[in-house]
Amino acid sequence: MVESLPSKQMTRVQIPVRALDENPIKIKNKMDTQKIENWYNKNYKKLLVLPLLMMIFSFGYLVYFYQTNNDFIYKDISLTGGTFATLTGNIDAEKLVNELSDKLEDINTREIYDLLTHERKALLIETKSNIETTKQVLEEYMGYELNSDNSSFEFTGSTLSTNFYKQLLIAILIAFIFMALVVFIIFRTFVPSSAVIISAFADILMTLVLADILQIKMSTAGIVAFLMLIGYSVDTDILLTTRVLKRKDGTINQRIFGAFKTGITMTMTSILTMALALIIVMSFSIVLTQIFTVLLIGLGFDLINTWITNVSILKWYAEK
Repeated sequence: MVESLPSKQMTRVQIPVRALDENPIKIKNKMDTQKIENWYNKNYKKLLVLPLLMMIFSFGYLVYFYQTNNDFIYKDISLTGGTFATLTGNIDAEKLVNELSDKLEDINTREIYDLLTHERKALLIETKSNIETTKQVLEEYMGYELNSDNSSFEFTGSTLSTNFYKQLLIAILIAFIFMALVVFIIFRTFVPSSAVIISAFADILMTLVLADILQIKMSTAGIVAFLMLIGYSVDTDILLTTRVLKRKDGTINQRIFGAFKTGITMTMTSILTMALALIIVMSFSIVLTQIFTVLLIGLGFDLINTWITNVSILKWYAEK
């Protein structure tokens, strides 16, 4: 018979369950995450230099632009007054502009294509000349009479356009002020509320400057897009501030990263949606094209101002 060993002589090695569960890839990922977190903790204040330089450049360029053009934007006919003409048919826009630029004041054109066949269907013409002069010049160029079947004309007076432009600017200012008040009421602390407002203001300022650099002529639709941009700008900022200040679970970095995953998904979804919509409408709608262009630019800057400017200020404040 085989005698069993006494229980005292048996040794048992206990291996922690977690050590068996964790594979080298998970351990490496944790180490990489820790390295990134350590780097961010040391350098998050330095990251503020980038948006600060962008703000300084934007202010400087806007002052220069105002001194040069006596306004903050390039305005199209809807904000300065003039004539809109639409000519149906396959018309060469470049040739028309070259031949009529000395006869019509500040002429600008845009071609309209069929969405499915991509065939050129019409030509939009904008000019500061009055409607009678515009129609006469176009009839001489086209060689036939323009009527309701092959064309359309619309005239906007300069006084009406100027007043409308001023009212739109006042509307943007009022909307921004009310947004700021709501933010202060929600968070009731100066630094986090100011960070949200600064980020939203930076989105609008940088978008305006880039639109000027690209020489985009703003219409009433473009001004309305800036109103919409205020709402888009504060969405992710409020999400971030709420997660960091009002939630107590996890560390500050963990709350920031949680807000980042949600916020970046929101913004990138909006960017992709608007980019697709812009590709679809740019061949037939000037109004929608300008709205989506302004919003795309603004959302691009919002990535910088929310996840560098606002998050760095918040982290600085929360750690103190």
